[in-house]
Amino acid sequence: MEALAVRLSGLDPYVDGAIRIVAFYDTLMRRRVDLAALVRASAGLAECVAGIRLHGTGRATRVSPHGKEASTPPSPASATAPIILDEEEIGTVWLERPGPPNPLDDVLLDRLAIAAATAVERYGPARTTMADPALVELAISSDCDEAARARALRLLGFTAGVPVHVVAVRSQLPLDQLGGLVCPARPVKAARLADVGVILATTVDRAWFPAGVRAGIGTAESPDRSWRQARTALRFATPREPVIRYTDLGALALLAEIPQDSARDNADVAAIARIAGRPEDLETLDAYCATGSLRRAADLLHLHHSSVARRLEQIGKPLGIDLTEPTGLVRARLALTAWRLLND
Repeated sequence: MEALAVRLSGLDPYVDGAIRIVAFYDTLMRRRVDLAALVRASAGLAECVAGIRLHGTGRATRVSPHGKEASTPPSPASATAPIILDEEEIGTVWLERPGPPNPLDDVLLDRLAIAAATAVERYGPARTTMADPALVELAISSDCDEAARARALRLLGFTAGVPVHVVAVRSQLPLDQLGGLVCPARPVKAARLADVGVILATTVDRAWFPAGVRAGIGTAESPDRSWRQARTALRFATPREPVIRYTDLGALALLAEIPQDSARDNADVAAIARIAGRPEDLETLDAYCATGSLRRAADLLHLHHSSVARRLEQIGKPLGIDLTEPTGLVRARLALTAWRLLND
């Protein structure tokens, strides 16, 4: 191969220059340099300002040929190239050459973009990076042995021994965008399996889930166990509480283990099913069960507490439950939750 390169370089100065650029970036990649070092080296090689921007952070880095951050105002890019990782554009690299473009600028930027993608994957995945569904499925499968699971996680970009949360989601948002929102600046991978989105992340910030998304978050145990927990938690998600951590369910998680026929045959659950056709009653009962207080339920429903009390009295009659008693409230909440699990 080296002999061929020498013969080619002797035939064409352009080929000689391109081969030298490829070798230059191959050396940088072997040395595992970070993004800052890549931009500095590129600016020195190109003898003009070089820049890089990752879409996930939005921050641009511009370096002068002298190896320092460029202090001059940005000039129009003389040449640009996208940074591609996992078939997704995660950023851009460019040159700001004041004169005519160099014939080798495109080769330089192409190799810089490849090296940048490698550095991003090594030192921190792109903010939103879709993953191979087959690898994700292997990582979370209960039928997978630990060696294969570890290999799948490694190929997905997760460091060995680092805990990984699994999140089950239903969302209209693209999964790559959602992954970046709920786990900013940390390793995250996303894929869709059947009708459920799967997010694997080292940390998950519940507060960052946007409106309209329902999600269940598993613990950072074995990914297969975390996946089962995440699916269970997703079943408990409601418009009022759309994001559920499995650990927050406590004993309520046991309801998901009840056979469906047993749940349907329960008198309280059957009574909830009968009032389900009256959205106003169901909303009132849901607000009361969620708050455990007439006044707080009234605030949620934008009603006077006396109006809520009258509604609950009427709802309690067909249910056969005194909703003003603590035991009645517990029964109603369990029955409402069990009914929802039947219809999720």
